[in-house]
Amino acid sequence: MSTIEAGLRYAETHEWARLESDGTVSVGITDHAQEALGDVVYIELPALNSTLTAAQPVGVVESVKAASDIHAPLSGTVIAVNEGLTEAPEGVNTHPYQSWFYRIQPSNPDELQQLLDADGYKAIC
Repeated sequence: MSTIEAGLRYAETHEWARLESDGTVSVGITDHAQEALGDVVYIELPALNSTLTAAQPVGVVESVKAASDIHAPLSGTVIAVNEGLTEAPEGVNTHPYQSWFYRIQPSNPDELQQLLDADGYKAIC
């Protein structure tokens, strides 16, 4: 069974979002998503400084089984990307909640509260 961490917010498209102390939001894919994908072999991340719109496809995760779009859980500007994942994408399989894909400066912080909490995400899984 997949791990669903309390304190994070979740998109129905299986991305997690964590509010950081500086007001930025880290984004990655859930344990459920990485289990469904299997061994991750490639990750395409959004460009630094790109402007994202909530629910927009912003990248791709490829595994030995399939390729899946990464969606923006909220709108804003990409302020950091985890380049380490492009070199070692398998980290998503072993540590999905530590393996953030990118950080965003939200343009509308209220969108974070519109995402699912852990119980809501568990219900859709």
